Amino acid sequence: MDEVNKFQTFTILGMVLIGILLGQVDIISMNAEYLITPALMIMLFLVFLQVPISEIGKSFKNIKFTTTAVIINFIITPIVIFILGRTFLSSNPEILIGFIMLMVTPCTDWYLIFTGMAKGNVALGSSILPLNLILQLLLMPIYILLIGGASINIEFIALLKGVIFTLIIPLVAATIIRHILIVRYDDEFFTTKITPKACDFQDYFLDLAIIAMFASQGKILLANLEVLVLLLIPIILFFIITFIIGRIAGRIINLNYSDSAALSLTTMARNSPIALSIAVTSFPDKPLIALALIIGPLIELPVLFIVARVLLIIRSRQDLK
Repeated sequence: MDEVNKFQTFTILGMVLIGILLGQVDIISMNAEYLITPALMIMLFLVFLQVPISEIGKSFKNIKFTTTAVIINFIITPIVIFILGRTFLSSNPEILIGFIMLMVTPCTDWYLIFTGMAKGNVALGSSILPLNLILQLLLMPIYILLIGGASINIEFIALLKGVIFTLIIPLVAATIIRHILIVRYDDEFFTTKITPKACDFQDYFLDLAIIAMFASQGKILLANLEVLVLLLIPIILFFIITFIIGRIAGRIINLNYSDSAALSLTTMARNSPIALSIAVTSFPDKPLIALALIIGPLIELPVLFIVARVLLIIRSRQDLK
């Protein structure tokens, strides 16, 4: 288990503090924003480079698991988000949009780390990754407009532009480069040499983007510390509700422990880097949206760690029966 990923929460918090400190220097705070989008685009290119989009068909081999995960992630979850968002954040439209963007995007990376920690079926969790990625790219703009569109002035063209520049371009580039490298070498070389490096550098560019974001918006954060408090209750409630839904669904379709753990974590973990990339490009004049997306992982990652431990307790109790 990669030590950097195991302590991702503390890494993100450290980058936040560095960014805020650097942001107190005027020349840095005025120019840091120009680093955000390029850093996120490179980071997402590296993320997509590791995702075998061509193998999306593998997720359909376990129809029971895949269908259940898709229903929870893309039908039930948006309903839960709508209820929570309207209940707790309706008077804060920018934070509401950030909350929506964070919660409608299933994770495509660190949920596998927590699945491994919980002794879940990592291979099964990995199989649905490409499908989750494609569906969230297609559906996120629709969710934003349907759930939060009336609460804030959203330009669809700007939103579409954000998706194209920060997601489609890195995705297409990564797919082409991945194919070229596999043809030039082989799958084993790519998996053992390229993928680990891409994973490492992915974290570096995410850290750079977070530092740049907080360097450019640190003063806004210090003036809006209530954002963390506002997001705390709906985000925690989201994880509690989705955990319960995932466990019930796993029992209904009769999954064993390892498959059920994979279902729980793939339906709980969220994809803040992708949402952040779109927010920075689509809403450059609404910093609280991006701020909500950066704060989200500070709450999410400790919760996922706790969930992994709870699942292990459930597993040990099942073994005793």
